Amino acid sequence: MPIVAADVAFRLSGGAANTSPAASLGGAMSTAGGGIIPDATLNAIWDNVSGSEHSAGDVEYRCIYVQNNHATLTAEAVAFFFDAEGGSADTAVDGGADAAAAGTAAQVVANEQTAPTSVTFSRPTTRAAGISLGNIGPASYKAVWLRRTVLAGTTAFNGDSVGFRVALDTAA
Repeated sequence: MPIVAADVAFRLSGGAANTSPAASLGGAMSTAGGGIIPDATLNAIWDNVSGSEHSAGDVEYRCIYVQNNHATLTAEAVAFFFDAEGGSADTAVDGGADAAAAGTAAQVVANEQTAPTSVTFSRPTTRAAGISLGNIGPASYKAVWLRRTVLAGTTAFNGDSVGFRVALDTAA
């Protein structure tokens, strides 16, 4: 049976026991039940943008993992891309692959304002233009960094959102 959507999970980084998106700053993948990033859930990755962040502008980073939960099949030619960004024109989210190989912990940054090294950020919206994650073996994972940019001088916006997905090939 080929890899199906239920075999792929998005998980926080920050250590095996981490369940806090704010602590998802690289390192080991969370294996805790609360470390799975839920679909369509407010603040699943980012906190609210404060008034001072709107006024001054802000750039923050998070590291997440794409996990292949299939027991025997490799997810091949995995591509990460954005399928929805809604709401404010004053914020943007970009992504980039961590330099660590699949199955290896991502680099750790000091805080959410520290950019990871050796990551090239982009905002692809199709599989063809997607961020290549290579192959992800059975029960393995690959790190992706996200960067949220809030432009200076913006006003508050309720309901800003971003959606992302992966596409992959699988031998069956």
